[in-house]
Amino acid sequence: MLKLIIGNKAYSSWSLRGWLACKQSELPFEEVVVPLYDDDWDKRRQGDEFAPSSGKVPILWDGDVVVWDSLAIIDFLNERTGNAKFWPTDEAARAMARSMAAEMHSGFQNLRAKHTMNIRQVYPAQKPDDDVLEELTRLMEIWAQARARFAGDGDFLFGDFGAVDIMFAPVCTRIVTYQLPVARFAVPYVERVLNHPFMQDWIAAAQEEEWVIEKFEQAAE
Repeated sequence: MLKLIIGNKAYSSWSLRGWLACKQSELPFEEVVVPLYDDDWDKRRQGDEFAPSSGKVPILWDGDVVVWDSLAIIDFLNERTGNAKFWPTDEAARAMARSMAAEMHSGFQNLRAKHTMNIRQVYPAQKPDDDVLEELTRLMEIWAQARARFAGDGDFLFGDFGAVDIMFAPVCTRIVTYQLPVARFAVPYVERVLNHPFMQDWIAAAQEEEWVIEKFEQAAE
């Protein structure tokens, strides 16, 4: 059976992506949640299970095979499930979806740094910094392009829920947590992502966690 090691569900955006990928695969997996930055964190991340990723989560084990980094986990599980559950079948749509997922993986640094994921909070709305606003504008551009070109009558960016929605799911939580300004068309998309059954399960579990990391409990300034 697959074994997925993840961090706190309230805060760990990359863990969310890896977990959603496992759920989307429909393959059975064991879930192990470890509290980030607790007293045992440094010792724990030096263990054999964390060695391949240098202590980072998520990390997925399949017997002796190990995969870390959420995008790599998506591609690994895509192959394990016959390339049928994660990416659009249309070549043009698939190319755009992969590009968007990669851009989320490597970009939007200001949005991610200044508005860390915290599923348990909703902060009073404040005007984001200019660099964050620029990234939100870019986000709206690519979301709009995907919806217009490839969503059809579907609820998600490329119609059905898939890899690209998994990659953007933590951003959807940030939009709600910090009440970030988004285009009108994006509001129902964010709601659909957050109301997806997988997301509802994750959010419910995050609410039940007792761990608190103070540096992630501060509203953006």
